[in-house]
Amino acid sequence: MNQTVALVDFAPVVRLALLALVVALLPLSWVWLRQRGTDARRRLAALTALTLFLTFDLIVFGSFTRLSDSGLGCPDWPGCYGEASPFGAHADIHAAQTQMPSGPVTFTKAWIEMIHRYVAMTVGVLILAMAAFAWRERLKSRHALPLSPWWPTLTLVWVVVQGLFGKYTVTLKLYPAIVTLHLLGGLVLLSLLAFQHEAFGGRPIALTPRLRRATLGVAALLVLQITLGGWVSTNYAVLACTGFPTCNGQWWPPMEFAEGFGVLRHLGQTGSGTLLSMPSLVGIHMVHRIVAVFAATALLVLAWRLRRSADAAAARFGAGLAVLTLLQVATGLSNVELNWPIVAALMHSGGAAALVLLMALLLARSAHRAGSAHRADSVDSADSARRALSRSRAAAP
Repeated sequence: MNQTVALVDFAPVVRLALLALVVALLPLSWVWLRQRGTDARRRLAALTALTLFLTFDLIVFGSFTRLSDSGLGCPDWPGCYGEASPFGAHADIHAAQTQMPSGPVTFTKAWIEMIHRYVAMTVGVLILAMAAFAWRERLKSRHALPLSPWWPTLTLVWVVVQGLFGKYTVTLKLYPAIVTLHLLGGLVLLSLLAFQHEAFGGRPIALTPRLRRATLGVAALLVLQITLGGWVSTNYAVLACTGFPTCNGQWWPPMEFAEGFGVLRHLGQTGSGTLLSMPSLVGIHMVHRIVAVFAATALLVLAWRLRRSADAAAARFGAGLAVLTLLQVATGLSNVELNWPIVAALMHSGGAAALVLLMALLLARSAHRAGSAHRADSVDSADSARRALSRSRAAAP
């Protein structure tokens, strides 16, 4: 008797997709009920704002998943031991937890990991709805929306890429480079949604060209610092240094950078497969500390310059940047002095995401103002040309 064995079991994927669709229908219905009777622009603006809010929550919960050591709570992907939830994987989880009670697989960690995946899939469905709605409105009227449908389409593509990072985070057993890229990918997604959200806001901010260039420079430094922070977290190097401002009682402790910043290596190992040394972990930690001084200084100087701006909205952004930067410094120090308490560590990760969101909103609003000014100049130039042509015609014999 011949038996056919499926090479790939798509059942868990289908069940998870249906679950994500059902869960996403709740916020979609909420948006539809609150915005019924309004135009397409308001409905898409509300959907974008809701997706942005849930994406920020997803990033923070992703940090909690990592900080609670739940990244391998379900050691396969996208389901949990081939099931759509830990309920169906009860026997496998029980066996793993019995073998290693404090290991990477427990019922609590499995639920934390799967809730993170459920929220991620819900965000993906919402972005799919955004793209479909935007393209539908573009086909109905080319000028119905202030936003090209290619923006949500690009965001949808990035969600797929981010999903692959999530997959390989699990299947490659917390490979540091993949985990760090997954973190950065979430911040890219947050920034994409922030730019789209501001397309509907109509609240441009006037920044001088010099101040806008400074903002871009500080944003780049912030991304570098967050990348280094992600590298510290994914390599579990937070406690490699105790004490502040010294590290393990020394101003310049023994450090090794080549191994610590080697990208192609597994967690806790060098590129050759040997155990990562303590000087390597100290080197990772110290680089993050040193760059933090420059990043915090740059952010505070930018905040001060924004506070002095004539634009009231820019001044409010400056106040927000100052508060978030000081909070980041405080939570960063508490991670070292208090031995990495999860509350402070979670606030530190959430604060980094909030800084990225604030900078993305600021740049988006200033770009909107620059674009509006450019269009206004173009209109003024066209009007001047028409008036000059009219005068020349009137003066002609």
